[in-house]
Amino acid sequence: MKKLFYTLVMVCFTFISCQNNNRDENLLALALASEKPAIKRVMDSVEQYEVQIRYTQINRTGDSIHFVDYDFQVDDDNYFYPASTVKFPVAVMALERLNETDTLTRETRYYVEGDSIETTFAKDISQIFAVSNNLANNRLVEFLGQDAINKGLEEKGLSPVRIAHRLGYHTDELTTKPLIIYLNDSTTTPTEPSLNSAPFPLKLNAIHKGIGYYEDDEQINEPFNFSLKNYYPVSTQHKLLKRVIFPEKFSTNERFNLSKNQHDFLLNAMHTLPRKVGYDPDNYYDGYCKFFMYGDTKKTIPDHIKIYNKVGFAYGTLTDCAYIKDEKNNVDFLITATILVNKDGIFNDNVYEYDAVGIPFLAELGREIHRLEIERKN
Repeated sequence: MKKLFYTLVMVCFTFISCQNNNRDENLLALALASEKPAIKRVMDSVEQYEVQIRYTQINRTGDSIHFVDYDFQVDDDNYFYPASTVKFPVAVMALERLNETDTLTRETRYYVEGDSIETTFAKDISQIFAVSNNLANNRLVEFLGQDAINKGLEEKGLSPVRIAHRLGYHTDELTTKPLIIYLNDSTTTPTEPSLNSAPFPLKLNAIHKGIGYYEDDEQINEPFNFSLKNYYPVSTQHKLLKRVIFPEKFSTNERFNLSKNQHDFLLNAMHTLPRKVGYDPDNYYDGYCKFFMYGDTKKTIPDHIKIYNKVGFAYGTLTDCAYIKDEKNNVDFLITATILVNKDGIFNDNVYEYDAVGIPFLAELGREIHRLEIERKN
């Protein structure tokens, strides 16, 4: 049955590809039909991996940009855990809030009430993209509040989405903690906390996953329930990426209210590698948070390739949402993909096939699309 499913998918992809001219050729179909082991292994058993992919081909005529989207199994109703990819909208919304607040800037120093870590908004956003820091994200959630994040995204046409909780630890706390803002070196003032709505249970396909999970070191033999978790599907991730990379393609009410300075800062943070902001390259190598093309290697990413992205990995799910630009070969494209690698069906046991299956698949997929894009341009 799985072989039949795979064959039908490939036949469909081949048909679509043959119908398009070279300008709009379905490179995603060609990449997924690759005989490269890292791709073929997943595609031969594609049902178990819950793969979803959206790839956008970018065509230019003079000053005009034309997008052509290609999907593989993208379905908003099929749930996957978005993990740290939710940090992307949180970072963007924080910059927008700063841009609309006269008394705050990216360099404003602050700490969260009850915490001892002093930081700045700029440092937190840099850490979110460079190494996917959970605490940096959570501080920005305290700054914004979940309700404001969700409302702001939906007002820009970025839905469906539901940011319901902080990352890295469990809490049912709905009230944000005040930020203690430094007005100068010795004077501080607190922000007002916000009370947020309790999350409602999501009613989506595959919201219960696996055959068991660990809780307090005990294995519970029933599917893991994700219904109160964050929800940020591939379609919404991809739409947000387009708005950030190509704001001019969207109406004013669909764009984020960022100054040019804020927008430039965001783009720079998105592609900057950990070693460029002081992290040990042995632990935080270039591909640490760049799954496409480089996730399976510790090689240095060449300067002419810039990857503007946000990854997520947790509960056996790997996701990357990226704009990849190769300045040397004049190639650029957008791609968002997610894959579940949890062979034993047990969650919270830390036994996932990230390095064996998931990251090699995403890396090879990125390389195949990149190679095919170069061929298309030539």
